[in-house]
Amino acid sequence: MSLNPELKTINCTACGAGLDVLGGGRVTTHVCAYCGTQLDALDNYRSLQKFDQLERPDSPFAIGMIGVFWGVEYTVIGTLQFEERWGPRRWTWVDHQLYSPTHGYAWLTLEDGHVTFSRRYRKPVIWLSEAQVERAEHRPTRRAEGQRFQYYETSTSSVIFAEGEFTWSPTKGEKTTTVTAMSESAMLSFSETGQEREIYYTDYLTPSEVRNCFSLKAPLKPRGVHALQEFKGGRHAAFLMRAGLSAMVISIFLALFMSIQTGTEIMAGQRLSMHQLPATIPFDVTHPGRLMRIDFRANAHNSWGYLAVELEDPEGELLFESGRTVEYYSGRDKDGSWSEGSNQASLAFFPPVAGTYQLSVDLEESGDWSGSGSSASRKISELDLRLHEGVSSGFWLGVLVLGFGVIGGLPLARRYLHHKKRWHGSD
Repeated sequence: MSLNPELKTINCTACGAGLDVLGGGRVTTHVCAYCGTQLDALDNYRSLQKFDQLERPDSPFAIGMIGVFWGVEYTVIGTLQFEERWGPRRWTWVDHQLYSPTHGYAWLTLEDGHVTFSRRYRKPVIWLSEAQVERAEHRPTRRAEGQRFQYYETSTSSVIFAEGEFTWSPTKGEKTTTVTAMSESAMLSFSETGQEREIYYTDYLTPSEVRNCFSLKAPLKPRGVHALQEFKGGRHAAFLMRAGLSAMVISIFLALFMSIQTGTEIMAGQRLSMHQLPATIPFDVTHPGRLMRIDFRANAHNSWGYLAVELEDPEGELLFESGRTVEYYSGRDKDGSWSEGSNQASLAFFPPVAGTYQLSVDLEESGDWSGSGSSASRKISELDLRLHEGVSSGFWLGVLVLGFGVIGGLPLARRYLHHKKRWHGSD
């Protein structure tokens, strides 16, 4: 302990600068903010080593600031900047040592504008080492506080800046290896420095929570997504997801029901040979305004044909002209038998008035395809026509399915992307 527990200020034994004493009795070292000398708080603040002080890291938290976390008052008593290197890449972050007379010591970490709060974890938990991670075939897990923690990353860092009071002796260049495991809302960090081991439990603090804790005037500007950052789906996200997915399911059933309604057949299979084309076929409409469908079925084999279709209304006026292609191919190769295309096609329309309509059909173009192995090519020689009235279509309900799927799936997609970003920095 310090020689005088009531001590509130000291003079640096190296440069004589006045320093505030803010920490409790477990403080072991004090790094002078002016000359970078590390002082031994247990031996009359004797000089131990000197840090080559870099520029003070940018942080909204300064030594002496007081913050209230979950109803407990903490004082910032120390600042450390850590550095991790991997090849040409370099990462830095700032740790602030906190002290509460009633709740002891904690750490406030600032990285990329994100802030976390960490305390030593004293409850029993199995240690997770770097060697265990390297031997594991799957992510190692640990259980604590009723949560399941999965391995996240391993980092090796060193102190490059120190200022203030600490419960341990930060040594310039000394390596600290930390293995981190993460649950949905917290982290367990297994830190090892030399022969010393500590486990820390970490919570994420939102920018608004940090501002309230320290009464900061300037807002924090976090960059990217922190591994512990909670997903914010919006006030109505849950309702939109449930409503959208429920409506999508209902639309699917309605679309399937509408698609199987074949209507009434008003013209049975009428077979035409190719030498009969072009052909004009009359048919009567008694229920105008209801969807009608013309079904075509040909006998193409390794060939194709384009059917030109025209429809005249009872007044002899052209209602529409259109066309459909029928084609069918098959063969055999080293992977086995195969086939593609279809000999069937359909065309749907709404007749505007009752009366006798004239349907004209012609085979406008055709061709065959050679090189099909043992299967011979056969051009279209026959065509069957069928006509149904009062049919239904699930097309627009299918469009609704897609629309409701987007509405209901967007919150899920955003949650999934957020989850991917949380784990993006994992090993």
